[in-house]
Amino acid sequence: MPDVTYYVALPFLQDDSGTPAAGAAEECQSASGAIRRAEILSRTPGSIGAVAFSRTGDPMMGEFGDAQVIRKFGDVPDDLSAL
Repeated sequence: MPDVTYYVALPFLQDDSGTPAAGAAEECQSASGAIRRAEILSRTPGSIGAVAFSRTGDPMMGEFGDAQVIRKFGDVPDDLSAL
């Protein structure tokens, strides 16, 4: 199976200690869709920011490359290597 690219919008919230924590990721149809959704998620109550990113890989093998950040909104951690 050829590689597939997934586009994702991921909101960030603050946990009880004030540390940024990732919310529920939302898969989108395109890079522009992920950007629009991340901007909306960054403005929802309780959100401190959001990021739009993509990952490419082979879903049958479960192997994916590193996430590629498309755009950040608001207060998003600098280290997103866990995406």
